[in-house]
Amino acid sequence: MSQLTVRSQTGEEAGAIDVPASLASGDVNAAVLHQVVVAHLANQRQGNASTKTRSEVKGSTRKLFRQKGLGRARMGDAKSPVRKGGGVAFGPRPRSYRQHTPKKMRRLALLSALRNQVAEDGVVVINEFPPSENRPSTKQLARVLAAVDLADRKVLVVLPEPNRNMRLSCRNLPNTNLTEAGLIHAYAVMTHDVLLVTPQSLDVLGARIASAAAMGLQTVEEEAS
Repeated sequence: MSQLTVRSQTGEEAGAIDVPASLASGDVNAAVLHQVVVAHLANQRQGNASTKTRSEVKGSTRKLFRQKGLGRARMGDAKSPVRKGGGVAFGPRPRSYRQHTPKKMRRLALLSALRNQVAEDGVVVINEFPPSENRPSTKQLARVLAAVDLADRKVLVVLPEPNRNMRLSCRNLPNTNLTEAGLIHAYAVMTHDVLLVTPQSLDVLGARIASAAAMGLQTVEEEAS
């Protein structure tokens, strides 16, 4: 079974931890991962871009001049799309860009993203998260990131449970974001260089993967490959 080195807040080795077997080995399903990421980005769109048609633009519907006899091109009212200040012929209208992806597909994408991070040494395990005091400390968290050689990388801090002090400590650090192991998704994993986790966070992730397998994820994985 593959193992990851556990490091202390000072960057020193503090032991090792086993990686769940489902994360240590297996294929990365790029097709499912791509589909889930595209759907995630589409679901972030508000879809409220709007323009006015000629029936919605304020103005008179009177014909500007008579149809024939003037030697000019025929013209309707001033709200015509071909005139300045007129309506828009084929402009955007409010719509929903939402794409539905099944739960099994989302979990398979998360599994593939985590496998990719483990394979590329993109998971760093720390024995515990700062701040050690019962108050937020961005400076202390920055020192810990520097100690584990993550100061210049885009880091996703994965908490085993909600932690207000960690949330406040992370929010002023550049290239550092925070999530919970029970809420992490494939897009968050793919858009960061490194996952910073604790053994407790790995346990929660392992439990999520195990529950996915119980739902028949293995069958879905075989069909998709």
